Amino acid sequence: MAALNPEGWPQRVAAFSCSPSHFLSSTTPEDFLSDLLQDLEDDKVSDSTKVLMLGPLQEHPTILCPSPQVGEQTAAALLGIFSRTAHTPKSVNLKCHLMLSIATVLISTSFVKQGVKVAEGFLDLLFQTAQDTNDQKHGGMFRPLRAIACDCLREMETCCPGLLSHKLEALYSLKQQEMTPLHQAYTLLYGVALRNAVHCLTLQKDVMDGDLKKLLASNEGFAWKATEKPLELVQLTTMSQIPVLPSNVETKELKSVVSLLLEECYLLTPVTQAALLRELTQVVSMVQSLSPAIFKSQLLRLFGTVEISLLHSTLQMKGTFTDSLFTAEDENFLLKRLVGMAQHPLLSTPQKLFYIECILHFPENRPISSNGEESLPVLVTPRMAASLFPTVFNDSSTMLSRLNILSLVYLEADEEEGIGYIFDHLMALHKIVDHHGTREMTTTFFRAVYIFMQNFYLNEKYTRDLIESLSELYRRHYTLAPNLINLVDSTQKLLEDSSWPTDLLKALQVLIVELPLQQLIHQSLYWHLKVLGRVAKEEQASQRSTVRFLLNLLINSSLCGLGDWRIGNALLSVCRNLLQHPNLDQVFIELADLLQFIMHSFEDIDIQDHARFYYTLLTNLSKEKLSGVLNMGTGESQAKIRSLSSIMAESEELSSCLTVHRTRQPVLKLVKLSEDGISKPDHSSSGPEDSTPDVDLLKVYQNQFLNPEFASVVILKYHLTFAGEVDALYHKLFCICLHFEQTDSNYERVSDVSVPCLIYDRKPCVVSLTLKPWRPYPTVLHASAIFTTEDGLSWHTQLDPIPIGFPDLFLPLPVPVHWSQGSREQLFHQLWKSLCPEESSQSATSLFCFEVGERSLREVIESSFHKYLVYKQLNPESYKVLLFLPPQFYVLLKIKNSEDAAIVSIITDNWKLLPFINSYIKCITDYSADRTQ
Repeated sequence: MAALNPEGWPQRVAAFSCSPSHFLSSTTPEDFLSDLLQDLEDDKVSDSTKVLMLGPLQEHPTILCPSPQVGEQTAAALLGIFSRTAHTPKSVNLKCHLMLSIATVLISTSFVKQGVKVAEGFLDLLFQTAQDTNDQKHGGMFRPLRAIACDCLREMETCCPGLLSHKLEALYSLKQQEMTPLHQAYTLLYGVALRNAVHCLTLQKDVMDGDLKKLLASNEGFAWKATEKPLELVQLTTMSQIPVLPSNVETKELKSVVSLLLEECYLLTPVTQAALLRELTQVVSMVQSLSPAIFKSQLLRLFGTVEISLLHSTLQMKGTFTDSLFTAEDENFLLKRLVGMAQHPLLSTPQKLFYIECILHFPENRPISSNGEESLPVLVTPRMAASLFPTVFNDSSTMLSRLNILSLVYLEADEEEGIGYIFDHLMALHKIVDHHGTREMTTTFFRAVYIFMQNFYLNEKYTRDLIESLSELYRRHYTLAPNLINLVDSTQKLLEDSSWPTDLLKALQVLIVELPLQQLIHQSLYWHLKVLGRVAKEEQASQRSTVRFLLNLLINSSLCGLGDWRIGNALLSVCRNLLQHPNLDQVFIELADLLQFIMHSFEDIDIQDHARFYYTLLTNLSKEKLSGVLNMGTGESQAKIRSLSSIMAESEELSSCLTVHRTRQPVLKLVKLSEDGISKPDHSSSGPEDSTPDVDLLKVYQNQFLNPEFASVVILKYHLTFAGEVDALYHKLFCICLHFEQTDSNYERVSDVSVPCLIYDRKPCVVSLTLKPWRPYPTVLHASAIFTTEDGLSWHTQLDPIPIGFPDLFLPLPVPVHWSQGSREQLFHQLWKSLCPEESSQSATSLFCFEVGERSLREVIESSFHKYLVYKQLNPESYKVLLFLPPQFYVLLKIKNSEDAAIVSIITDNWKLLPFINSYIKCITDYSADRTQ
């Protein structure tokens, strides 16, 4: 259904952009796209709104056009809108966005093919637009359109390499003719087309001497063959990996073109220069007989640049040509330049970090290794890098990147003095953390330790001192346990043959088990147990001291009596790891005593049960079976949803019962019953038996039946049944819990609905959905269900969204059933008078007319409003309808027949309801007309 008015599009587009999947849950991509294209054709919609409406097609083309056929139809519709849009300066912005949207849709749906009329027509349009060089035909006001045309051509050439390879002469001519700032766009377009054309030529067999010259002079149609097979991108790594032309190919014309482009390069912006240099580097690398020395004249300018984009292109050039273009002096100068820029005070932190990364990945002329990992260039010496030494005043990223590069420098130079400087820096960070440093500084310190160990783990002097420093730090700051455990895990993964991680854990174990009981305060004990749990995983660490420490702690403290589940769980985690230890035999008796003491003394049922379970496993299973049971179902790739008491999963069977599985397809659905149940407040109070002019029925109604405690609800009834043919596993469902989520804030939270059971071959269950609206607007509810199958497993399934229409919210007037027709009519008149706009600022009136047709007005009223009718007269034919909408809103209708049309007078106390009631009346009258036809 189309938007109610053009002003609604900004909200719709914003909602779609925020979450396309959530937005499309209440409609379909086809309907939304149809609405969008329909309103793009509407002249009443402003150009600025149309530009906004094109956003979804530009940002999410594959969602709205999921297939090439839809993409072709959409592109054709947009192309038609483009051609019908007036070619005036006012419409330039809209035409630019239309052109961009067409290109986006065609490329995203892979429909740039020969024989596709819309693709061929669009490419012709782009080329014709680009041919208006220097704004000779349409003037400067249309220059943005030419810029977009060049960008679209470049994007299509990039996605379909070689598409413009037969138009190189025309593109070169356009570039030469263009004298406006758009010269850059034409230059980039030609550079991309030239690169792809040469690449296509390198892949051909039996390339003749004049083929390259012929290619440069070509001015034919589009090379549609390029769209049939995707072209692999040229990777700028080394010359040996790049496809090249035979050395006998004539390159005089190509050399002239490249030289001219390089001569003009300095006139371009830095970003455009960088892009053009990247294209030309690939062109020269694919032509053997074209010397890289052609770039020599550009190096001096590039070496002195402060533009990161140009420096990046220079490094790409160096990585491609190495010593064919760059001498050893050039290499040394470039490295010094990078080191200087990495500490320049006027540069931002991200820029300086980029220069450090350039040093670490510097493309040397004679690299020692070519694996692409971080490695230090040979020319970077301790003397050259001395200025990069980190200080505690650097930010975290700068400090760590400098520490990393200095570590590599001193590692290569094998300078003991330099290593000492780095260790002193670590100790400075250690002191800051020890004196309650910030969280960022703490993280920086541990990352610095990791970097130090990565490079100097063989230096026993400093690694021993580091263990002592970390142990002392933990003694004073036990909350650093997670940082230390993470450091151990990371270094152990990095240094598989090093004993340092285990030595650190042993030192922490000794520190903890030797602590007096008075220092084991409740807050620190949890972290100590975490560390001991990690120690229990180490094969080389003796565990007897750990078990004795824990048993002594439980016996001589009030820990068991407190029954802290968190502490108990940490304690059991240590026991679990001990059960899987290779040297379990050495602590068998002590561990059995510990588990037995926990299951008899710890004041928490869950902890007792797990301790009893572990004790049973320990005393009844062999070591191999015990390890197998505890390791079962703990694979890294299995994501489990667990309840609190199943954190320590004993087995696959136990965890499977405690896991809520997801169904692959919807299993259940809700089918709305044809007759909805509605809430009818029980008003047993007496009321007037008949209308009397002396009785103010409105006041009686408001005082007796609209008291502050009155809360109107809507009850909708549905059949809960199976969603078609489902797997036999789901034929018997039990303990079904239906959960509903609102898509807006217009309703109070919908309560869950429970259904005892549902059997496949029996009647569906009737469920009642209770809604309490704050604002009676249409909405959509997302529904899901959790149920249990016959085998005891729990499952979660998603149901189709539940639409709540405006007529679903209609309620009869909440008055006693014994009120007479006259009383209801009198109340209607008094309500109508009180709702006049003169009496209330929120009230509003409206008028709606429709053609009755062959179906009588009486049939229309009886079929749609019979429950809400308060008055009817057959001659002349007229009706009065009173709709009550929760929580307390009214819509009153006066309907009368006038010759061949019916007139509906509408009044309401909430003007925001008018669009919905008008749409509903239009819907039922259109349906009536359709049935008549």
